[in-house]
Amino acid sequence: MKLHISHTTQYAYKNAVTDSVNELRLTPFTNEQQSCYQHAIAVEPNASLFSYDDYFGNRVHVFSVNHLHRKLTIRSQMTVVTREALRPPRGKDVSPPKEAWDWLTSEKASNRFAEYLIPTEYTGITPELAAFAQATIQNESGEDRLGVYSWLLALSNKIRSEFVYDTAATNVHTIASDMLHRRRGVCQDFAHLMIASCRSKGVPARYVSGYHFVGDLQGGSADFEQASHAWVEAYVPGMGWCGFDPTNDALVGERYVKLGHGRDYKDIVPVKGVYMGTGEADLKVTVDVRRVD
Repeated sequence: MKLHISHTTQYAYKNAVTDSVNELRLTPFTNEQQSCYQHAIAVEPNASLFSYDDYFGNRVHVFSVNHLHRKLTIRSQMTVVTREALRPPRGKDVSPPKEAWDWLTSEKASNRFAEYLIPTEYTGITPELAAFAQATIQNESGEDRLGVYSWLLALSNKIRSEFVYDTAATNVHTIASDMLHRRRGVCQDFAHLMIASCRSKGVPARYVSGYHFVGDLQGGSADFEQASHAWVEAYVPGMGWCGFDPTNDALVGERYVKLGHGRDYKDIVPVKGVYMGTGEADLKVTVDVRRVD
């Protein structure tokens, strides 16, 4: 599937500000599931962009606007060709369940995936959260009879069915344990809850930022509001990193465009920065994802 994406972030400050320093993580990956054919970033006021790859392999662009300005606009456009991900039939696993779970408890796995196993500010593991993750396994007749991939599917489906998508229920600072109590939130919260649940069972999991194309599922209407999306990648022995979307009833495949990944949202904020001046600013973000014939 060939997708064209436009992403605009605009800050309007109450008073003029200066010395604005910013980081952008808005460059799509090129990997076995997607290829980026075109990508451009434009900044107003005009500023030079410098780039580097961070610890997690995400491309980061940085820039600064040192003179006084009342507005900052960041426009990103990209064309990406996506492919369906290879996965086993639903309910089946590549590795025998006991062998896969035992490997995840090995020193080799712990050393290799340490950063994706340790709880973070957003993905702390409470007794209630650990019990929630364990209940998924118990409902499927025991951990020794349910493979890692099958358990991840069950966990994703459990979150999707038991929690309500509600844009007014949480904010950017909501952590997984709060989401568990509120039983409602947005894609960031659904992802953090699944990541924390995975880590409580020793399954490496990471937060993914990107886009989800649903335009042709809206009856051809262009009036619905589009936004960035977040989902989860978890490591499955014998398969590698696999994508799961606990927010939507969909497997991560050709409708998804990945920008980057990290331990949680804090590692992969699309746009973040600091500036000197008033603390009052209006933020407007617009996203448009379209299929290209």
